Amino acid sequence: MYQTDTLKQKLKLFFMIFFPILITQVSLNLMSFFDTVMSGRASAADLAGVAIGSSLWIPVFTGINGILLAITPIVAHLLGASDTKSITAKVQQAIYLSLGLALIVLIIGWLLLDPILATMDLEQSVRKVAKYYLVAIGTGVIPLFIFNTLRCYLDALGHTRMSMIIILVALPINLLFNYIFIFGKFGAPALGGIGAGIATALTYWITCLFAVSIIAYVQPFRNFSLFTAWVKPAFNEWLEQLKIGVPIGFAIFFETSIFAAVTLLMSAYNTNTIAAHQAAMNFSSLLYMIPLSVGMALTITVGFEVGAKRMQDAKTYGYIGIGGGIFIALFNGVILYVFNDYVAALYNTDPEVIALTVQFIGYAIVYQLADAFGAPIQGALRGYKDVNVTLLLALISFWVIGLPIGWILANFTSLEAFGYWVGIIVGLSFGAITLLFRLIHVQKKYRLHEKNSFAK
Repeated sequence: MYQTDTLKQKLKLFFMIFFPILITQVSLNLMSFFDTVMSGRASAADLAGVAIGSSLWIPVFTGINGILLAITPIVAHLLGASDTKSITAKVQQAIYLSLGLALIVLIIGWLLLDPILATMDLEQSVRKVAKYYLVAIGTGVIPLFIFNTLRCYLDALGHTRMSMIIILVALPINLLFNYIFIFGKFGAPALGGIGAGIATALTYWITCLFAVSIIAYVQPFRNFSLFTAWVKPAFNEWLEQLKIGVPIGFAIFFETSIFAAVTLLMSAYNTNTIAAHQAAMNFSSLLYMIPLSVGMALTITVGFEVGAKRMQDAKTYGYIGIGGGIFIALFNGVILYVFNDYVAALYNTDPEVIALTVQFIGYAIVYQLADAFGAPIQGALRGYKDVNVTLLLALISFWVIGLPIGWILANFTSLEAFGYWVGIIVGLSFGAITLLFRLIHVQKKYRLHEKNSFAK
């Protein structure tokens, strides 16, 4: 990261940070994409089982990852303030915290997985795939959380290309493991959707070890001596990260969990409907990686400028991200509209599943418009470390407005399963609009504070 003076310089730096993040996020999502697609090629039951398993895992993973994401604005602020000496200790404390969170997730999963699945009206084959897919992923939770902490650290330093390289190496490895364990190649048993979980867990271990090696031996990261002279775990340091990370994590959890809740509610429908819903959701989630990456780039750039107390520069980066979000929303809509038949055929060969998937994609075109607008704004707010109001807005948008409207439409109108998607659209739209007003308010507050500081 470095200071910029002109709009041209800001655009150049922003896109230098954004594009590696985008490639990284798309590659990470492609792992889930290939899990779903390749499991669907095994059978509809495997596809539905992975859909249920993913719906339980993704909200937990993204919520915890939101807590870990707090290290990004913390490091960005320190870097902007030229306080590089404090960065190593902050990241070491974040690693301790990631280990603790991983252990908590494993214990909760061990206690609650069977009871949760037992409450769902699933076919036996689907329940089995969902359970052991999650058990397999659980073996990779510790390295996953450590890697995500290290990735946030690399990104906050402005070296987003390093995260990109790690994931680009991991993606073909994940594909190979999927091929081996889903379809039973090279002497391995054919495990279907369960094999996708094993492949993902193995990939988590490899990416973590790769990241540790780079940070320990490659310059300039080696200069920070992250893995030498460890500080002792300090609860007050964890609290600093938790104060920022918990609201981020819960805001992300409220957003992702509504999609999980919808998928779980769809267990009342047949397997083909579940499979079609998951296929459409999986592909639109892949497109969502674009605005999400814009938001992550904004957290870094805005955080850096706020740490340096250059508020006008931070505001300019915010406008760059929002403008990009609007363009992305239109681009994603065109992609989904033009290629809906082709996308549907990627996931399954059953004509009924394909037809249902195309219908779900039609609703995805609308809801991703609001999502692509809201994600960059959330990223900018995190750069300001403004996270508590975002948490409240996420709760209201998705669980007070979106899900109840979806449930009513699904159960009391002819929309049926599609009613849940209409509810998502309403919730996302409300969230995007209110987040915009919040960002404007925060920008004004910081600018006023800056003026008062100069006056003194």
